[in-house]
Amino acid sequence: MIKAYSQRLLPPYSGQAQIAESERARAVTMDGETWEIHFLNAANGFARVAKILHSELGNFASGTVGNVDEVDERILELTAFLVTASLPFPAADKFEYWLIDPKDDSPLALIFSCSSDEEMTRFPVHPEWTALPAAVMQIVLTEEEKQCSDSPVNYRFERLVAERAGSKPHARWFQREPGEFDEFPPLMVREDWSDAAHGDICQRYLTRQSTRLLMLHDLDDEDRRRLERAAKPYAMEVLRFYGLYPEFADDELMRTILVEARLRASMGENDNRLERRDGVLYL
Repeated sequence: MIKAYSQRLLPPYSGQAQIAESERARAVTMDGETWEIHFLNAANGFARVAKILHSELGNFASGTVGNVDEVDERILELTAFLVTASLPFPAADKFEYWLIDPKDDSPLALIFSCSSDEEMTRFPVHPEWTALPAAVMQIVLTEEEKQCSDSPVNYRFERLVAERAGSKPHARWFQREPGEFDEFPPLMVREDWSDAAHGDICQRYLTRQSTRLLMLHDLDDEDRRRLERAAKPYAMEVLRFYGLYPEFADDELMRTILVEARLRASMGENDNRLERRDGVLYL
């Protein structure tokens, strides 16, 4: 039997992985186009053994790929399931490890999440939040920041979150069911900053991360709309990830973004950073 679910890739948040898992193997994708096949090894957990493009799944399922008798049955089982599966899969990581705001003891930033309480005990308990590295997600500096040789926005925001957590940071596990939002920041980090400059850094970080945040399940319509608007300048990333967006809030805007991205792709535009494995290594 195949279990299909999605899970946030943390830390740091880099997207929503889609996972199809049997008793002996699993297939994982970050974008719905490239699937990694991992075999379960009793001693070392999962190990990557193959990479299959989504367009190739039908060949495996129909037995028309090379010598099908030489293909491991664990791969055939997974590809047969994936060829008719619909993405994105339901979110399963309901156990969440949050950095706590000492001023009001409320969730400040999500550090880690997992789908079973057994995984909670295996996560190193470090009460610190990390930003997506600038090498993965570059945020353009203002001319003033360039003149001052300021560090990337990613790391300045990371420091702000650490400072807000206090000199003795504390984190706590929560179990949340789908749709439970009370007191939990919908974009996984607090946006209410008393200092306007700090709030600006927060919004610049979240705006740049919008193409990945749109993979989140259960966003309300207002949040999804503002993320879609924020994602417009990053059409090539939207093209990579949109198949994992649970829904669109503004269909016309998203169609416009995708038309632009496909036109640019047809003209040979490519960003090698979009080929990174991102957080798959954390699974």
